[in-house]
Amino acid sequence: MRRYYYNARDVAAYFKYFSVPSYLEVSYMQYIFNLGKRVLAEPLTRDFERFKSEIYRELYFLWSNGFDSETSDISCMTADGQMSLILDQECINLESYMKLICLHLVFSSNLPYINLNFAGLMYTLGIDCDIEEYEANVAKIAEPLQLTITDCFGNDFDLSLGIPDELLRVSLSPEFRSSLAGNNFKETLRLEELEMIKELKATSMKIFGQFPQLKKHSTAKSGKTADKNVTGKAQPKGAPDKNK
Repeated sequence: MRRYYYNARDVAAYFKYFSVPSYLEVSYMQYIFNLGKRVLAEPLTRDFERFKSEIYRELYFLWSNGFDSETSDISCMTADGQMSLILDQECINLESYMKLICLHLVFSSNLPYINLNFAGLMYTLGIDCDIEEYEANVAKIAEPLQLTITDCFGNDFDLSLGIPDELLRVSLSPEFRSSLAGNNFKETLRLEELEMIKELKATSMKIFGQFPQLKKHSTAKSGKTADKNVTGKAQPKGAPDKNK
């Protein structure tokens, strides 16, 4: 099986398409860089700073070309004249879109699958070819991206027999998912956010100093007076007076 490995343009397009906040971009980069050759093309796995600069260069290109209604234009993921690596040239937009879906499943380890209607995608992605050619391309997209496509009940579905006009489940193949085990990205982000809050708090203390804590003034009476109130003849508020 010929596996596809992701490049800087793919990761940059994911950031833009799924609106990754700018303050989390480096965390996302560090996570996928740590996955190394399991996901990335080998030249990108050698130096993190170079990897980061490559992604920002591609991200600048994507923001400069193809901004449409706050989402990425899928057709701008590929440069003019670029050849498709998995599917037929007429279905290169489907190839680009499925790369983003696979990356989303990689980054979201707690997400078991995504529901897609492949019949509708043909028109959404602006693919102009015969339906038979499109169906043949859908049938061969899963294996190179290490994806599994099943019906809505999780049963195996043979795409070579045709594409139904209904939702299908797209998930990482069991082998690919198991190779990513032990890398809980959401937990990593949570710990980084806690560390960031800790650093902000420490910086704030240096600038403003520690605010004096106000002393709590007790309104309770002295023990002697309290005992008098308890043992005296004064009736609790609302209690009936038996001497009347």
